[in-house]
Amino acid sequence: MENKSSFLAVDLGATSGRTILGTLENGVVELQELTRFDNTIIEVSGHYYWDIFALYNEIIKSLRFISKQGIYIQSIGIDTWGCDFVCFGDDGGILRNPLSYRDPHTAGAMERYFAEKIGKEEVYNATGIQLMNFNSLFQLYIMRRNNDAALRNSDKILFIPDALSYLLTGVSVCEYTVASTSQLLNPVLAELDERLLASVGLRRNQFGKKTFPGTVIGMLTPEVQNMTSLGSIPVVSVAGHDTASAVAAVPASNKNFAYLSSGTWSLMGIETEKPIINAESFRRNFTNEGGVESTVRFLKNICGMWIYERCRQEWRDEAGVGHAELQQAALQAAPFRSLINPDDARFANPESMTKAIRSYCEATRQPVPETHAEVCRCIFESLALRYRQVFNDLQELANFPIETLHIIGGGSRNELLDQFTANSCGIAVMAGPQECTALGNIMLQAKAAGIVDDILTMRRMIAQSVQLTCFEPQDTALWEAAYQRFLNITK
Repeated sequence: MENKSSFLAVDLGATSGRTILGTLENGVVELQELTRFDNTIIEVSGHYYWDIFALYNEIIKSLRFISKQGIYIQSIGIDTWGCDFVCFGDDGGILRNPLSYRDPHTAGAMERYFAEKIGKEEVYNATGIQLMNFNSLFQLYIMRRNNDAALRNSDKILFIPDALSYLLTGVSVCEYTVASTSQLLNPVLAELDERLLASVGLRRNQFGKKTFPGTVIGMLTPEVQNMTSLGSIPVVSVAGHDTASAVAAVPASNKNFAYLSSGTWSLMGIETEKPIINAESFRRNFTNEGGVESTVRFLKNICGMWIYERCRQEWRDEAGVGHAELQQAALQAAPFRSLINPDDARFANPESMTKAIRSYCEATRQPVPETHAEVCRCIFESLALRYRQVFNDLQELANFPIETLHIIGGGSRNELLDQFTANSCGIAVMAGPQECTALGNIMLQAKAAGIVDDILTMRRMIAQSVQLTCFEPQDTALWEAAYQRFLNITK
């Protein structure tokens, strides 16, 4: 690869967003962060919303910056979190800022849906998706039940990355990977399920055209070109779900690997050619989400760095609460003093995360963590033990031997948690790259441009471009005893 090619990745997470310039040259990809901004949940009248207009404006600002700097990009790709969506009217306008998956209106919605509409096991068999109350199906159900005005007047319903692409191009699509998070998509047919749509009063034609990663959606509209002083640049449908983009960039040397996408959420899984939907996957509540090149991401959602991030927010005005300082302090704290189930409902969105942790420990008759170090040690050890629990399930359900665990995303920088995960799971951990989501986004744009042929080429190029760190298991007996205690506490 002799010529230089540059692409813009818009990577939007549940707490912040970034735009990243990716440049491919001589078989190596390099990233440069251009802009970074907050993605803040807005609370109004008891509901939590995303500010879709602010996110769109940040994209426009980044395009203006590119224009002013004289940077030439071949295309733009957008990835975001899953499940949430935007309602558009028949005039193409946004009817209201989209509700956040953390909105409390979905509390109990899943159980009501099963009682009134379609049974739990039948929904899982149709979608293969982990049953969680914030999945799009249950959001739509409770909105319909509450006679939500935005839903009632919707002409189009677009998932978040598709909605932003629509604002840039005027073309509505339904990208496969982000649609697969909704509990509306049949993973065998790779298409939205008409019966599930009908159960919430919707039709397939209210969603965009089915699109797979690495497909050009359309060109920037004349309005956007005028606003940004850019030309007719294509917007590419990458893997719209950020985890799908991240998994596409796992620098694995073969197929016998598991991945842990570590960020606000932790997502642990494997890559398969076909969905795994059976009694055991249903009992253990695993999910089958869309991947690139018709693969399936068989995985489990785990509450990840969210707990740690919220604690750090509470401590932000105190000295000694930098990430490196907290890691070092946690390393010095007594091991396995207190353990929590990171997926317990009380940690979903409490007013005070530290109080929620202490309440859990009191309720389970454990020593209550008091210092920052004790709280952090509790969080990191509990996450690593929860990872072990899910990893054990994956080993049983996979049809191949898992030889390596790749930790990717921002959490891969947490060396203490990386080592704890290797110790807990008893397997070699390869940490990095941190920027897997942006790398996957960029490489899928490169595929759409005909620069790379397939996912194997993508992964090989990424492996040549990044530095990985290996963590080998340590203190196996201690972690085995801690795991048994974790199971007793969390059962």
